[in-house]
Amino acid sequence: MKIIFFFLLISNQIFSQSKNPEEILKHVADNFNKVKDYTAEISIKVNVEFIKVPEAKAKIFFKQPDKVHLKSDGFAMLPKNGMEFSPTSLINTKHTAIYENDVLLDGIKTSVVKIIPLGNQDDIILSTLWIDQDKQLIRKVESTTKTNGIFVIDFSYSDDFKYPLPEEIVFSFNTDKMNIPLNINDDSTTEKPKKKNGKPDGITKGRVIVKYSNYEVNKGIPDSVFEKKN
Repeated sequence: MKIIFFFLLISNQIFSQSKNPEEILKHVADNFNKVKDYTAEISIKVNVEFIKVPEAKAKIFFKQPDKVHLKSDGFAMLPKNGMEFSPTSLINTKHTAIYENDVLLDGIKTSVVKIIPLGNQDDIILSTLWIDQDKQLIRKVESTTKTNGIFVIDFSYSDDFKYPLPEEIVFSFNTDKMNIPLNINDDSTTEKPKKKNGKPDGITKGRVIVKYSNYEVNKGIPDSVFEKKN
């Protein structure tokens, strides 16, 4: 009986590693690399219990491999890890990748791949990716960080758009870990989280919802757009 159990255990481990995680990631990166640059109009909605921020509009500029610029007339609260995320930048860092299994995510078959960055430079210590292999898209990312706790990014795509760019992303996080500015601008108000016995009353969840529209892809963007203005 023990021999049978051991055989089943070994067989399960072999089966779970039957897909090559690096090959899965390469397909995603190759697909994303079709996009040399893009601009898009975005709307940003912040849902955090103790911060009241009006919905903002902005324009985002992206250029491979990792240049990002945000243009907004007013304040736009955006999580850095969410807006600067790209499959290429994640996959090109030195890492160990592990294929875990295949699961259904919102009715879509995805392959779950864990990425462990090597070295101490990155704040992220582990990322789990849910990858739609049919369309070679990342559907979800969950990352554990050294300083900002755990955050999750959910990606939604339009079936009518030929490029691997999201229609919407939802960035979820715990506000007790994430660094959030409490004094933002005149259009926003803040409230201190309720406390019991001098301690925060539980963990407050936060979400930032970003919707994209009017994409312009591979039109060419000069590097000067991404230079910091004094």
